[in-house]
Amino acid sequence: MAFSDKSFIEVQFPVSKVSKESYKERKANLGQTLTGLGKWWGRKPLILVRSALLGLLLPATDNPKKDMEIFLKILTMDEEGLWLRKNKSIPADEIYKRLSLSERKRYFEETEDGKISYKKGITREEKESLQRLAFSRMTYDEKLAYCVRPEEVENLPPSAWEEINEHLGTNAKSLQELVRELGKKRFGKVPVVGDCFCGGGSVPFEAARMGFDVYASDLNPIAMLLTWAALNILGSSEEEIQSLREFQEKIFKLADEQVTKWGIEHNEKGHRANAYLYCNEAVCPECGFRVPLAPSWIIGKGTKTVAILKENSDKKCFDIEIKSNATKTEMEQAEKMATVKDSSMFCPHCKNTTPIAVLRKDRRREDGTIEYGLRKWEADEFLPRPDDVFQERLYCIRYEDENGNRYYKAPDENDLEREKKVVELLKERFKEWQEKGYIPSSRIEEGYNTSQPIRERGWTYWHQLFNPRQLLIHGLLMELIDKHAKTQKEKVVGLLGVNRCCNWNSKLCIWISDGANEKGSHTFSNQALNTLFNYNTRTILSLSTSWFFNVSVYKLSNKIDLKTTDARISDSIAEFWLTDPPYADAVNYHELSEFFLAWDKKMLLEIFPDWYADSKRALAVKGTGEDFKQSMVEIYKNLAEHMPDSGMQIVMFTHQDVSVWADLALILWAAGLKVTAAWTVATETEASGLKKGNYVKGTVLLVLRKQSSEETAYLDELYPEIEMEVKRQIDSMRELDDKEDPNFSDTDYLLAAYAASLRVLTSYRKIEDIDVNYELSKTRRPGEESPVEKIINEAVKIAYDYLTPKGFDPYFWKMLIPEERFYIKGLDLEKSGIYQLGAYQELAKGFGVREYRDLLASTKANHARLKTAMEFGMRLIGGTDKFSNSLLRNVLAALHQAVKAEDTAAGRNWLRNELPSYWNQRNLIVEILNYIASLEHIENMSHWKEEARYARLLAELVKNDGV
Repeated sequence: MAFSDKSFIEVQFPVSKVSKESYKERKANLGQTLTGLGKWWGRKPLILVRSALLGLLLPATDNPKKDMEIFLKILTMDEEGLWLRKNKSIPADEIYKRLSLSERKRYFEETEDGKISYKKGITREEKESLQRLAFSRMTYDEKLAYCVRPEEVENLPPSAWEEINEHLGTNAKSLQELVRELGKKRFGKVPVVGDCFCGGGSVPFEAARMGFDVYASDLNPIAMLLTWAALNILGSSEEEIQSLREFQEKIFKLADEQVTKWGIEHNEKGHRANAYLYCNEAVCPECGFRVPLAPSWIIGKGTKTVAILKENSDKKCFDIEIKSNATKTEMEQAEKMATVKDSSMFCPHCKNTTPIAVLRKDRRREDGTIEYGLRKWEADEFLPRPDDVFQERLYCIRYEDENGNRYYKAPDENDLEREKKVVELLKERFKEWQEKGYIPSSRIEEGYNTSQPIRERGWTYWHQLFNPRQLLIHGLLMELIDKHAKTQKEKVVGLLGVNRCCNWNSKLCIWISDGANEKGSHTFSNQALNTLFNYNTRTILSLSTSWFFNVSVYKLSNKIDLKTTDARISDSIAEFWLTDPPYADAVNYHELSEFFLAWDKKMLLEIFPDWYADSKRALAVKGTGEDFKQSMVEIYKNLAEHMPDSGMQIVMFTHQDVSVWADLALILWAAGLKVTAAWTVATETEASGLKKGNYVKGTVLLVLRKQSSEETAYLDELYPEIEMEVKRQIDSMRELDDKEDPNFSDTDYLLAAYAASLRVLTSYRKIEDIDVNYELSKTRRPGEESPVEKIINEAVKIAYDYLTPKGFDPYFWKMLIPEERFYIKGLDLEKSGIYQLGAYQELAKGFGVREYRDLLASTKANHARLKTAMEFGMRLIGGTDKFSNSLLRNVLAALHQAVKAEDTAAGRNWLRNELPSYWNQRNLIVEILNYIASLEHIENMSHWKEEARYARLLAELVKNDGV
């Protein structure tokens, strides 16, 4: 087998399958391998990391089809691998659906009530054979529903390793052995995988699990704590894990005993609280009533529990009653009686609304900036003062009786006495606990995210994001960890447990009233510090799900180097750098992580004396301006210098903006790196499931090598080269694509155009017309394109011109004007179930079409689509714009005439009379009509059904006209 100098990932990558596997992993939620350790934002799926690293390591041979087979086999994404991963039985009715008529008769019988069952006498072997048969006839997505994740397969069978070894010339019996063998062949040693933005630890953990040596660093100590835990806790022995679980149980038991002794969670019947619901209150400026604030008073849709506000005229306030098994009318009333609507307070007494900003006394200064009016809380405060705008009130408790039955109730006098006791217990300990680092004492530093709690509630210290009950419980856990943890791992496990409790138990935790799941959510339900008007508080009882980690034992590489340091000064050498840098302020990790760092500071330094306990905001890579770009150049120049000439990098990022790509091109160029390939993988989940077709919001894998050219190029020389490279890339992707289960969508082909332009650009040492340093430092006006942006946009146009819709002849495609291509390609999008307005915006940009809104029937988010012939009617014919005079517009008008008259001759006559070039353009007219006719049986395009049928008939009439 002839090996090339290229890696597998530089030639091909199974985008679709890796996307689907990433989606499956994301859908596991807390069942994901690393999420059990704690919260981090934007952790990349482990299967994405594994695929990327394997793609870097595997050589490309002269047999690309076999390369892909072997790649998928190693990752258990081939047919045999999926069968190996199958852990669920396919139900009989699902098997039945996938059998032929004769197969059904042979194995199944149908009862009188229509139920399907196996015939008597069917053997276990036959049932197993049917499982295999049905499984083989499923799509990749359908198979995944019956499979474990690739990472859950311990090893491949010997037969698979025989095939892998034969192709690669190795002698491995496991993935770890394969990594070692291929690494030694290529580098003379086991390769080091480096990640200087290790975040939640996905890259170093997966690299260590695959058998690579590992270097991991991050500027952020919370990121390093999670990475250290991923590599050291998950890499522990079974005995150590068991010991750590016993430690957790011991701490939790001691905390539970103390809380029980205090008597702050049990009522007079001995029932235990498992949720407390609090709301803010504010005085209505119109009538003086104190109004409890909530965007909904529905507590539980399943239990039909509502809070009912009752006016108390004597005290000018509202009493709150809690009612379960409420009537439909009461449920509707609870929703309707929301006291917070559209950022305003609604007073049920006087029926007036007051903007929240007015309540806070915010005011606009002369210079246009806003002065926020709330009082800033002092360092020793953990409760609002009586004269503060927003007060806090306990309005509902969920109790659990001795049989586990749950019920909601409004707090009575005894419950309120227990609330007072919580405050007294905290007051007694507050100063000492802050000094010992058991509860936060640090001030909130203002920033993009961190200013929100300050301006919206006046909270200026981190402990103020927690109420007294939360501070008391978390502080108790910290005290017990400090007293009883003996080993480094016990302290880390304890600290991670408290961090998870803080995430699920702060004043930023929404109460979810969904019928199937009445519970509190976590603080970071999005990547912000959103203040709430009503929130959930957990008890020690309900914190058990957060406190106890759920992890497995993994065999990891023992050559691991971890550092808390700035990526600019990292001095470790790695054969492969795989990084996911913070980009364009997508997530302010440095700010959000301070939520946890405020709790961890003191203990963190005791556990890791050579670390620091600071988020290092000043050094954090952030923004989009000159400083950001300069920081990125310094970092990637440093990584390039700490990589052998044969080494490679992958940069992961999630942007589709051409200007961001242009910046990245300049950054990598200035850092001495060149682009060799790029792939987009869907890594995020959506409520509607795996994104179909449009993976543009996924993760881009940009593959890089060291810049080695000394050549200089001129811009006018580059465009023909870029055109050739774009077409070559698209052709090779089409050649490799799986016809039954396509790996690539249009978005991937367009990304390939981005990558092709970057490949050509970065292959030169210098481009005469572009001063890299000047371009990096220049601040651009809105809409102003850089030279690199122009090049990338040109590459996209080339790709759009080259990407002929399925079913449309490429020869005729070249005859269409851009507006016609936009319309037909838009129909192609709709065929694929893509309705995002952004997709049409990208199309318009790609074809250079400025005016396209009049062609759309809907511009609603996720409902965008083009007008049909009947929706156009006879409007926009012969206007000043290009589309209204186009052949396609006349074809649509002819179709409208045919449908309206219920006679295809009316359509043909329109074309004959209105198109002077009708006889010369008949073949193109027929091609357009045949394409429209192909929409007749597309399930999601029923609005085209009748017109598509007429298009088919009209095409025949035009084709045979004059014959």
